[in-house]
Amino acid sequence: MIKEMKIPSPGESITEVEIATWLVENGDYVELDQPIAEIDSDKATLELPAEFAGTIELLVEEGETVEVGQIVCKIDTSAKAPEGAPKKKENAEEAAPKKEEAPKQEKAAPAKPVAIDNSVKATPVAKEMMQQNNISGNAVKGSGNNGKITKADIEAYISGGIDTSYIQGWGGTRMESREKMSMLRRKVAERLVSVKNETAMLTTFNEVDMSTVMAVRSQYKDKFREVHGVNLGFMSFFTKAVTEALRLFPAVNAQIDEKEMIFHDYADIGIAVSSPKGLMVPVLRNAEQMDLATIEAEIKRLAIKARDGKLGIEEMTGGTFTITNGGVFGSMLSTPIINPPQSAILGMHNIVERPIAVNGKVEIRPIMYVALSYDHRIIDGKESVSFLYKIKEMIENPVKLIFGSKAPEEVLLGL
Repeated sequence: MIKEMKIPSPGESITEVEIATWLVENGDYVELDQPIAEIDSDKATLELPAEFAGTIELLVEEGETVEVGQIVCKIDTSAKAPEGAPKKKENAEEAAPKKEEAPKQEKAAPAKPVAIDNSVKATPVAKEMMQQNNISGNAVKGSGNNGKITKADIEAYISGGIDTSYIQGWGGTRMESREKMSMLRRKVAERLVSVKNETAMLTTFNEVDMSTVMAVRSQYKDKFREVHGVNLGFMSFFTKAVTEALRLFPAVNAQIDEKEMIFHDYADIGIAVSSPKGLMVPVLRNAEQMDLATIEAEIKRLAIKARDGKLGIEEMTGGTFTITNGGVFGSMLSTPIINPPQSAILGMHNIVERPIAVNGKVEIRPIMYVALSYDHRIIDGKESVSFLYKIKEMIENPVKLIFGSKAPEEVLLGL
């Protein structure tokens, strides 16, 4: 029986998606719930699982934009799985090397094929040609959708007369290729431009002495991991400091809706994380109620889902404030762009030993520059500067993360 598969609705207000990558080919046998495609919406990249088991017929091309509810493939459920074949396509390459384990007659051994990393995007035919010709995935630039390497790319590379046994970098063929921007990337580009055009964005800077928090982390990181099962990073300290500072300066946690300002009595903190699809911003819900261990566990969970392309749309919407850490890539200083409809974003940067004045003497301390970009229409300069300075205070004196913005003595004295 022939069954039709339609594009399901990825989320509210989404009417169309783009077929980013087919994970199977025409005529392949697919299992129930096997991922058969990656689809891009303007908010996230999601996997499309097979709704039936059988032989698949693809009806649309990669890179094609389709409407929610449109038929994109058909599956013949009367077809039977090939005997001895792996259930999923991606397991075929894992099963292949087992054939070589049997002893063979002594012959001149051919050159060992280059192992193709599973993360390399290439068609099955292209992967086979790469193995046969000892071509590394890093040596060829794909011209297919989202940079996928095609048969034509490999043929062009080989025809260039390049010794592929040692080249791992630039191809040297002087070829050019064009790649269509994904729907997600196009939407991000539109939003970034609109932020620059529609908000009065301004950035204020400060520097944070990381000595104390680094000492705390160094002293307790092993026990923290043993007790809570997660590593102790700097992001949890900054997230906790941000939630306390947002309580003191609620306008930084607010947003504009036409002629009104919306204030939130909660802090849903977006944490920018890197993924194969680009920068994603999953949200920690009610981060103001979390302790450091819970924050670290949530960040780890969401980062893994982002890496595996498993983030749902509901996990990336509705934040009230965002934190981005360019320091992990070596950034010294930057002006982060606000994530609309939010009104502010905190940028963290790398930690570098710098000479600073301490009690009239020059000392070398680990310093991080921090930046707060904010919408000046709703946040005044005094609030923005005070907000960032409060974060600096709490990071330089982590005890204030427990007792709020006040010192323990002030809490004791009721000041």
